[in-house]
Amino acid sequence: AQAGAVDPASLPLLLEDLLLHGVGPADATALALAHRATASGDPAAVVRIDEHLLATKLGREMRQAATRTGRQLLDLGREVFGRPEIGDYLDRVVRREAPGTQAVAAGVIYAATGVPVRQAVAADLFAFCVSFAGAALRLRLTDHRTTQTLIRGAAPLIERTVEAALRRELDDVGATVFASDIMSGRHERAEARLFAS
Repeated sequence: AQAGAVDPASLPLLLEDLLLHGVGPADATALALAHRATASGDPAAVVRIDEHLLATKLGREMRQAATRTGRQLLDLGREVFGRPEIGDYLDRVVRREAPGTQAVAAGVIYAATGVPVRQAVAADLFAFCVSFAGAALRLRLTDHRTTQTLIRGAAPLIERTVEAALRRELDDVGATVFASDIMSGRHERAEARLFAS
């Protein structure tokens, strides 16, 4: 928005692109894979998924945000739920044996607490949409009422993105929203920034 690349009319299209070609093939897929690996008791696979996801994040800010929030999520998850899988993975992250990206951390926590993989991926995608809408509000690209319509309109896209994420394998993890990567790179170097990433 600061570069004039997004306007109110293009918000739904941008959200669709980000879901179908960005967060869906990357974070949502990694979350699903980490959930399955955790549920099957394979922490080494969780680390491989985590490393692979981090490698797909091009910008420094995006990598830092993913690992900072992931580590905080694991720390909170250990405190709230006390499940050994969560604490064990946090310990790996603290020892720098795994990056601890947010999506993988969420997958570990959802699996450790018995949330089914489909619900876990859907919940995280919904949270992404709400965060996207909140950013649009802060940028004054929308108002509160239109934001609700934007979020509600994303429901079929979330369902479609969940289905695709559940079918993908590790080699399929990665995003292809080049405009978003370019804007993220510009944001990283901007003098005035409204967002951490």
